[in-house]
Amino acid sequence: MNRILVADDHPLFRAALRQAAAAAVPDAEVGDVADLDSLLGALAAAPDTDLVLLDLRMPGSRGLSGLAALRGQFPGVAVLVVSAHDEPSVVRRVLAHGAAGFLPKSADPSAIAEAVRSVLEEGHWLPAGWAEAVAALPADAGDAQLAAKLSRLTEQQFRVLSMLAEGLLNKQIADRLGVQERTVKAHVTAIFEKLEVRNRTQAGVLLRSLDLGSNEP
Repeated sequence: MNRILVADDHPLFRAALRQAAAAAVPDAEVGDVADLDSLLGALAAAPDTDLVLLDLRMPGSRGLSGLAALRGQFPGVAVLVVSAHDEPSVVRRVLAHGAAGFLPKSADPSAIAEAVRSVLEEGHWLPAGWAEAVAALPADAGDAQLAAKLSRLTEQQFRVLSMLAEGLLNKQIADRLGVQERTVKAHVTAIFEKLEVRNRTQAGVLLRSLDLGSNEP
């Protein structure tokens, strides 16, 4: 039995995606979550999940940060990104960060069903006519390198990195996470080593490079 998880913070759209996924794969177990923490928790509880339909922007996630966290911590789970931000350059970045496909939010139920089946059966999917436009764009080596670096972080380290990017101090991060400050310091040291950066500013710049600009979906 396939296990599919829909991650979107809009209840009506989440329900539509869930219905379309269930129609595409009638024997699948289809669940849904509304934020990144719930998504990561659900995957930790069910790591054998086959597919996640991922909204790029929801609580806990902005730009490609949610995708990066998901791919880094659960590399065996296929991800179909669902977004209104459908410029070819964005789709190119989504694929560089490990997504199996991209589905615009304007897609009708039949296209959603086709995308779900294609990713489960063939491992990839793009809307008709999109592949050529996306392939014509030059690959950004920086995205591939960043994806590889972020994949080294643990779930807690990714959370700490997100808070570093917000400008929080170690004590503030420790209070928010409910851990001791020395634990945060150890995470920060590991983050710097894994991302190959020297300080908090450089780490924050790396994470913010996952933003998609002021018109994010």
